[in-house]
Order: sequence, then structure tokens, then C-alpha cells
Amino acid sequence: MKKLYLFDFDGTLTYKDTLFLFLKYYDSKKYFWSYLKHIPVFILVKLKLMDAEIAKKSFVASILKGEREIKINRKVIAFFEEYYPKIIRKSALDFLKTIDGSHTTCYLITASLDIWVRPFAKKMGMTLIATEAQFVAGRFTGDFQTKNNNGEEKVKRIKQVIGDQKFDKIIAFGDTSGDKPMLAFAHESHYRFFN
Repeated sequence: MKKLYLFDFDGTLTYKDTLFLFLKYYDSKKYFWSYLKHIPVFILVKLKLMDAEIAKKSFVASILKGEREIKINRKVIAFFEEYYPKIIRKSALDFLKTIDGSHTTCYLITASLDIWVRPFAKKMGMTLIATEAQFVAGRFTGDFQTKNNNGEEKVKRIKQVIGDQKFDKIIAFGDTSGDKPMLAFAHESHYRFFN
């Protein structure tokens, strides 16, 4: 039986949201001031008065815009080495060990940026589908190369990647409303399964 596993990352496989964790790790001083300035923005998003993608771009750009890709990548490696496996839920790690790799494909589908999630996906043997950071001439522009990979966008990106491949069973794992379209797309879905 050919299976496709779809795993959300933040909150599903991890104990913490890696967006905030990585940005704080990258530059704690800049993060502190930027977070304070963005509190009204985060409130507007919670109240559904502002698009989450706009708020996310603004917050990420306030810390990483103009940074050299080589510097970001160095920080990413250090971040991964410090936080893997301790931010991954033990129940999730135990489950991943039970997956038979012979007829199975695993995707890590996240709204977080590809830059800091990539080493986690690689370590767990998964193909990454993430919000992609935009770099021009070796520097982060503060913009995204793709749409924010959340909600219906997750399903759209999954369909693009799998193309005409056929699977006997698609199994999805998520933990927020942003995962619900992906959970509906799957044959078998698990909400907050590892919590």
C-alpha cells in the first residue's frame, strides 16, 4: 500500500512555534523591540482585522531584511543543533520511527519559513513544503517567494508537488484551523494527535 503522510510542523510536531523561537535566537535585542512594536499588529490579526500574511512579513522583515543569506544559514545550523530534538514532541519522534519507509512518502508542510525548518525536515527524512523566503544577490529581501503556506494554500502546494502521483492512503496531522483544509484533503486525519 502506497502511503502519503502530511505533517504540520509548529505545534503539531513541535512544542513551540519556531517562527518566534528562531527570530529571537537570531537577534534577541532586535526581536525584543520589534515584538513590542508589533503587539498592535498581532492584536489586529487575532481579531481578524488584519491579514496574517501581512503581519508575518512585517515581523520577519523587521529582523531579517537585508541580512546576508550566508549569515542566516550559519544561524540556522546553530539553531537546529541547539533545538533538535528538544523542541520536537517525544510522541511525534516515537511515531516517526514506526513509519515504514519502503512504500511511504512524508511531507513536512508548514507556514514557517523554509530557511529555518529545512534542517528539521532533512533530519526527519521529509520533503519540505514551506513558505519560501526571497533572496536577491545573497540578501533576504524581507519578502516571501511564495504565498504564506497556510489554510487552502497548503492543499494547493501539496497538489503541485505530488502532481499525478497516486496514493492508496493519505494521512494528515495538524493542530490549528490553518491545517483544516489539509486534514479535509486526507483520507485519514489526526488533530492534535501528539499533544
